[in-house]
This record gives sequence, structure tokens and C-alpha cells, in this order.
Amino acid sequence: MHCHDLSQHFNIPKGVRKIVLAGNPNVGKSVVFNAITGLYVDVSNFPGTTLEISVGKTGKDVVLDTPGVYGISSFNDEEKVARDVILGADVVVNVIDAVHLERDLFLTQQIIDTGIPLIVALNMADEARKHGMDIDADLLSDLLGVPVIPTVATKKQGLDELRSAIENARPGLLNHQLKKKLEKLQDRVGSQGDALLILEGDEHVARRHGLEPGNMREEIYLLRREKVNDIVGHVVSEASKGASFTTRLGRWMVYPWTGIPVLAAILWAMYEVIGVFIAQTVVGITEETIMQGMYEPFIKGLIAPIVGQESFIGHLLIGEFGVLTMTVSYILGLLLPLVIGFYFALSAMEDSGYLPRLAALVDRLLTGIGLNGRAVIPLILGFGCVTMATITTRLLGSDRERRIAIFLLALVIPCSAQLAVIIGMLAGLGPSYIGLYVAVIFMVLVIVGTALNKILPGESTDLMIDLPPLRFPRLENVVKKTITKSTMFLKEATPLFALGALIIGLLQVTGLLTLIQEILAPLTVGWLQLPQETATAFIMGFVRRDFGAAGLYGLDLSPLQTVISLVTITLFVPCIASAMVIYRERGKKEATIIWLSILILAFIVGGLLSQVLI
Repeated sequence: MHCHDLSQHFNIPKGVRKIVLAGNPNVGKSVVFNAITGLYVDVSNFPGTTLEISVGKTGKDVVLDTPGVYGISSFNDEEKVARDVILGADVVVNVIDAVHLERDLFLTQQIIDTGIPLIVALNMADEARKHGMDIDADLLSDLLGVPVIPTVATKKQGLDELRSAIENARPGLLNHQLKKKLEKLQDRVGSQGDALLILEGDEHVARRHGLEPGNMREEIYLLRREKVNDIVGHVVSEASKGASFTTRLGRWMVYPWTGIPVLAAILWAMYEVIGVFIAQTVVGITEETIMQGMYEPFIKGLIAPIVGQESFIGHLLIGEFGVLTMTVSYILGLLLPLVIGFYFALSAMEDSGYLPRLAALVDRLLTGIGLNGRAVIPLILGFGCVTMATITTRLLGSDRERRIAIFLLALVIPCSAQLAVIIGMLAGLGPSYIGLYVAVIFMVLVIVGTALNKILPGESTDLMIDLPPLRFPRLENVVKKTITKSTMFLKEATPLFALGALIIGLLQVTGLLTLIQEILAPLTVGWLQLPQETATAFIMGFVRRDFGAAGLYGLDLSPLQTVISLVTITLFVPCIASAMVIYRERGKKEATIIWLSILILAFIVGGLLSQVLI
């Protein structure tokens, strides 16, 4: 039995025309099938599989519905069944989603390459208009070489025209290079569809013809993708009318002249919520009123009678850097409200579809500092957690790009907890000091990225990213993500904060803290022009950068000293978890170079800023 003989598979009388529906998943193919065939439909398994095929009639013709697939190259059972049904068709009706034309036309072109008469149903045409897309269906028909009928299947629009146009189905236009290769092999196998799949390396079809599978899959893919991209570029334009406000807003977000003001407005809103309301009002209640005013006196009153507040154990548990006092107050009173606020804002941007648009907006900048466009995603994720963002750099296409991205993540990207503390400290200083901090960090990013781009060989590649529809974030999703990420922060940060407090407490009790402060005085006091006590914050920063930033919170610093200390602690060495991941990703030698380079750069930049401004 021939593999593509649908008449025997489904008991179809000979001479009856077989019309097959094909398309990607979720393009409305089943709605089109039901509209064409009516109520009388049989469902049966394709021989040798558990996959169901719907069979109906329209007039004297038989209509078969295939599983939703992205191609017919035998990568899975669905594609194998779709391949066999499509290659046994007399006519294929290819249903495509007008909103995702670039994706769906790839299957269209593959079906055209089989030589089977084809007609295209350009479905969801109304959605395309809402997304601000004008699609020239007539030009699309000319470029594909087959009839193209715009439809809105859910509203039964265009389905009568589609049914009538089936009579006009015809083979589409082939790539000239591919056509020559197909004609040569077709003489041996008798079918253009089989010849195509053999060239693409389909072992099943090649074995049936007693031939070796070809090795042209990649070459044919690239030819097909190039053609589809060219077609989309010609037939799709921005709609002057009909686009929804969210579509227009989403479009504005990726253009520099409109995207930068939108970004500025979002950052201003985040500053007002996190930097002003949470950092000043909420933290004033949680840290000062609840933790310092109620919790610390309670825990000291509970522990002091047992171990003595001035004892060795008392200093470690309830002293200035006590595990049960400072650690708990910092985490629950200071950091947690700020982290919750930041994660809420980040989750809202993610759920709304803004983050991919932000990636598109800043892609040119990142390309200029030697990063693959996809590196935008790890850098954005770094504002949540640098450790996880470092792991996601594996998605980048080259070792060079991973090196640059990891170095910049460790150097200039503050994680959510650290950023929350930084925003909280800068909030009361005024816009000029905030602008100074942002300008310095941005300059370091550009200068270091540019230097790495010049030193390391290779080039950046283009950003390829899908822009989902812009929508209002769902509160349920945002709250769930915020709770999940904040809980992860508590689980990760609490043990390390406790360890850091214990180390600092031990150093203080033994007198080593004062000794270290004196040893570091030429660096902290002489070079950075900061109080000697800031050495303690830098020691804390070796445990976690956000712990170090939090250590600056209670110091008596001038506005300029605050900016200098925050710049230095931002550029400081990454936290223990991030350092461990860097060592795992880059190896001991390179990770050590990264770690030492960042430590030196942090103090060089902080010192230069201090010498210029103070």
C-alpha cells in the first residue's frame, strides 16, 4: 500500500477529489473545516497511530483535517501524519494566521515546494487589522503563485469565497535553485513531494524509494526563510486605520522618539512607588516602628537575661550586627518591602508584554557594546536576580557574547534587593544626585562594553524576538509572580545575611573589624573620601552586594558621599551565589580574572568620582 494513498486509508472512492486542510496549531483550521463540511463528519485514527483525522464532505469532494504542525519534515508523529495526508491530497487548503504571517508562511512555502495545488485562507484578518497590520492579499497571491482568500472563520466571513475558490487551486511558485534539484530527483521517485522530503533528509521517504536521505535540509530551510521574509516585507504594512490603542502604544514603545519618553514615564512611576512611597513611608513603618521600635526591644529582652547582652554570644545574637537583631530588621524591615515593590513592578512589565519591547528599544545600544540582541533578556533578568541571569547567558550564540554579558552582569547590573536599597537611599537626595548615579553607571556600562567589544574578536548578531500583544497585566499573575520571587529571595538571602552578620559580629568582638577598617582607611578614607566605617559595608558586600548596600543605610553620609558609596558598591564584586555560577560557567581562571577586574574597577571608578566631586 502506498504511504500517501488516502483512498485506501479512509475508504474514499476512487476518482473522488481529496481536499486536505493544513496549518499551524491554533490558526482556526477546525473552524474552517466545520464551515466547509457541515455537520456530517467522521473521525478515525490514522493507520498505525493514535492520531485522529476528521473526514467530511463538501459536494462530491472529501475533506480531511490534519493535525496542526509547523512543518512536514517528520520531526514527530503529528508531522509524519500531516506529511502523508498532505502528499496524498489533490488540493490543499492552507489556513494561516494573518497576525503571525512570518511564522505560518513557512509551512505554506513547504507545501508549495511539494508541487500540490494549493489555496491559502488568510484567517483572522480582523485581528491583523486590530494589530495595526495591512496585508495586501492580492500581492501575497502573486508572490506565492496561489489564490489567497482573506477570512474571519469565527464570523463565517470569506468562507463562501474560500469554498468557491477551491476550484482555482494551483501549484505555487518555486525557488529557481530548488526547482532544478527537484526536477532531477523527481524523475527517479515520480513525486515532487517525495523528492523534496528526500532532499531534506527524510529517512522514512528515502528508505521507501531505496535511496539515501539528502543533506540539504539547512540549505532549503534558508532559501525558504529568505523567501518568506521577503514576501512579508512586501505585503505587510502598518495600518493607517483600525489599529487599537494598545497596538499603537506597543508600536510607540519600540521607536526611540516615542519609546524613550514611555520608558522615562515608567521609571518615574517606579521611582514614585518604590523610591518615595515604599522606601520612605512603608520602610519607615516596617523598619523603624515595627522592627526597631517593637521587635528588637522584644528580642533583646528575651535573650539578654539568658546570655547577657554584653557577652560574646550576646554580641553575636543581639549586638550591633546581631543575627537576631540587625539581620532580621534588615531583611524584613528594610529589604523585603523594597524587594516586593520592585518585583511587583517587574512582574507587571513582564505580564503586560512591555519587556520584549524594551529589549527592541535598547537593542542598538547593546549591539554597539558587542552583545547579541538576545543578551537584552539576561540583562533585564539581571535586575531581578544576577545569578539566574548569568545562567540564561547560555542562550547567546557565541562564547564571546557570553563573556561580555557575564562581565557586564557582574559589574553594572544591581539585583532587585540591591537596587531596592539603592533607590531607597537615593530617593531623598533629589533628581540631580539620582541623575549623577545613573549617568556614572551608564558610562561604565558603555566604556567597559565598548572596550570588551574592541578587545574580543567577532561581531554582534541581529535581535530576533517575538513581540506579544500589549495588554493590561493580570493582577492575579503579577501577585503570584511577586510572591514566588519574594519568597525565593527570603530563602536565598536569609542564610547568607545571617552568615554575613555572624562574620561581622565576630570581627567586631575580636577587634579585627577596627583593625580592618584602619588597614582599609587609605582606600576608604583617603581615596574614596568616605567615613572609615564604610569599610564594614564593603566587607558585608563580599557576602552579598545588597547586604553591603544595606550596610550603608545607617551611616552618616553627605549626598555626594552617598552617591560615591552607592556607585562603588554597585560595581563591587558579585554576591557569593553569582560568583559560584560564574566560576561554573567560565572556569576558575577566567572567573578569577573577572572577579578581580570588577573589584579593581569598582574602587577606581568610585575613587575618581570622589576626587573630581569632593
